[in-house]
Amino acid sequence: MKIIFAGTPEFAVPSLRKIASRFGVAAVLTQPDKRQGRKGILTPPPVKREAETLGLPVLQPGSLRDDFSALLSHRADLMVTCAYGQILPQEVLDLFPLGVWNVHASLLPAYRGAAPIARAIMDGDKRTGITVMRTELGLDTGDILLQREMEILETDTAGSLGEKLALLGADCISEALGLIEGGNFELKKQGEGFVCKKVARTEVDFSKSADEVSRLIRALSPAPLAFARTGELLLNFYAAEAVSCGKEAPFGTVICASPSEGLLIQCGEGAVRIAELQAAGGKRMSARDFLNGRKIQKGQRFENQSLL
Repeated sequence: MKIIFAGTPEFAVPSLRKIASRFGVAAVLTQPDKRQGRKGILTPPPVKREAETLGLPVLQPGSLRDDFSALLSHRADLMVTCAYGQILPQEVLDLFPLGVWNVHASLLPAYRGAAPIARAIMDGDKRTGITVMRTELGLDTGDILLQREMEILETDTAGSLGEKLALLGADCISEALGLIEGGNFELKKQGEGFVCKKVARTEVDFSKSADEVSRLIRALSPAPLAFARTGELLLNFYAAEAVSCGKEAPFGTVICASPSEGLLIQCGEGAVRIAELQAAGGKRMSARDFLNGRKIQKGQRFENQSLL
């Protein structure tokens, strides 16, 4: 069974590694290198770096709709996709006699499309998981081969949950390929579902409940991040937890700011304790370290500029 693997971000690396070790990979398809950072350094995607470590051929066409000739020469039986970043045209789907199979980070049909991990946290879901499905032209609408569930912890960020799902995804696609290779599997049609939109950098609205604020912060961490302003100070938030308390002050007010007790901000209902943060232009750090070296005082207020 000759396999081509298509993926781009860190999330796809465990799946590539697992498939390569168990089945072998003929070639790796990934997005072109991109310029990153203030200096615009041309940076390869994580899957490319892993493929080069494994000694695998790497294909980086700008658009498969314009050119998929590089795939033809490999005459592969099957393709696995995992967060590749392009919708595959029918001409590409037709190249593989055993199909194209996608590793998706949700329990389809929920959270089709982009940012399923972040959206599950943001919506307060208690469970998520991995779906391996046969790819068709619709957006994550193909028949399901297998699914595995995972609990979402109250401390999970999109980053920490993504790391766990990436490992689960590797196990799932390995199991799925074993079933396909043996020809002993059944597919299940998806029911009605919904497509989730990409997430964007968002200013926190502290008039919402502490649960909502905490979920927003964790869902957008480590990128694109939730942020808030107090005076001239802009803070990016990486980790937070909801805390039950009475309404001690107007929402957005700092009700505690000490290295020993942390940074606590009043919400419309309850309060949120910030665990990790970053001042604009500074380094990511714990709230305790930040409060040791920064002047942020009890009584200061974070105000959402879009609400003023």
